[in-house]
Amino acid sequence: MSGDPANTPAADRRGGAGPALHLSVRDLACRRSGRLIFGGLGFDLGQGDALLVTGRNGAGKSTLLAILAGRLRAAAGRIALSGAGEATLPERLHWIAHRDGLKTALSARENLAFAAAMLGEARLAPDDALERVGLPHVVDMPVAYLSAGQRRRVALARLLVAHRPIWLLDEPTSALDAASQQTLYELMREHRAAGGIIIAATHLPLPLDGAQSLAIAAPQPGSQAQGAAAAPDWDDWEIGDVSRASAGRRDDP
Repeated sequence: MSGDPANTPAADRRGGAGPALHLSVRDLACRRSGRLIFGGLGFDLGQGDALLVTGRNGAGKSTLLAILAGRLRAAAGRIALSGAGEATLPERLHWIAHRDGLKTALSARENLAFAAAMLGEARLAPDDALERVGLPHVVDMPVAYLSAGQRRRVALARLLVAHRPIWLLDEPTSALDAASQQTLYELMREHRAAGGIIIAATHLPLPLDGAQSLAIAAPQPGSQAQGAAAAPDWDDWEIGDVSRASAGRRDDP
């Protein structure tokens, strides 16, 4: 058997003596302005797994990622994370949203240094992360002067400056040229080979071998997800920690 971790089955890529990370989602629902956006969503992901989330514009792909990231609360359902000790789900993930989330007045290096300081569990130095995504020449340049593709690569470099086992990626190939897409694919393969989990919302195919698929379809007119009818719209909720609201319990370490 090959010693290359990329060729090792996901179940064998535990990377340590601790409990295996597992993310379980059951009957997740979201409503907006009284309208059911989606309902009954569910999936199970373990170490080395990937999930491709697809659907039409407005189906709720980005909303699903925001719920998982703890930025929005679900109308119904349960999210459970095991194998993470005392950490909540938002504390164990990176979220690269559709917007790059960069401070345009700061340099590329300063943006990544800030992210590393906020997230903890330092991994690559900012300069090394920028070199990995092909941007060693912009380390001191304000992000405001970068192209859309370069900004996207700086945002993706955040994945490398702090360790998080779960990556939420919203249209990760947006604005990337062919060479940068290949770099992204390599980073995703390495992350999974090390036991990481990827959930990607995308309109385009991504080369994630063995990935699960979740297609979000428009709900039937008048349909209600179980438990969702009495819940307030997510518009009416304050942004909060999903782990203490819709996420349910965490397994004890």
